[in-house]
Amino acid sequence: MDTEQRDKTGSTEQATFGAGCFWCVEAVFKRIPGVISVKPGYMGGHMDNPTYRQVSSGSTGHAEIIMIEYDPGNISYEKLLEVFWKSHDPTQLNRQGADVGTQYRSAIFYHTPEQRETAEKSKQALEKEKRFSSPIVTEIAPASDFYVAEDDHHEYYRNNPDTPYSRFVIQPKLEKLGLE
Repeated sequence: MDTEQRDKTGSTEQATFGAGCFWCVEAVFKRIPGVISVKPGYMGGHMDNPTYRQVSSGSTGHAEIIMIEYDPGNISYEKLLEVFWKSHDPTQLNRQGADVGTQYRSAIFYHTPEQRETAEKSKQALEKEKRFSSPIVTEIAPASDFYVAEDDHHEYYRNNPDTPYSRFVIQPKLEKLGLE
């Protein structure tokens, strides 16, 4: 998405989610109206400037995440949370499908006290209505240092549509969500 989607004030906000491999999550949120940009990266670990290889080892404590810049005049944080909950299985601890490890954990990293409150209420509402057959294990934590992923991880699905991961993991997810 581009700056044409910004509201008249030009103000934007950030949302940060971990929902498994950032290739999938990026492809989902890139298609949501009101989202201006999506950057894959790492958050929540104990090492400065980690690389993909280091994060993939599970030794840095980071989660693969996406940093979203969005226009709150066109989409609310609540709507972004709805997409987040639908785009992955928040009941799987430290995994999404075949991707296993703490780097693939379900996480909401909030940027403001209001985001924290909204995320907590959203999670509680889902648990109360028993939308999932198992307990939600999503971590809700303050945003910390964000380390942008290496360039080859940006726009992965768009740049690599014929890889097995794109065809058998990302594309079916987009189709299920009605985004492809």
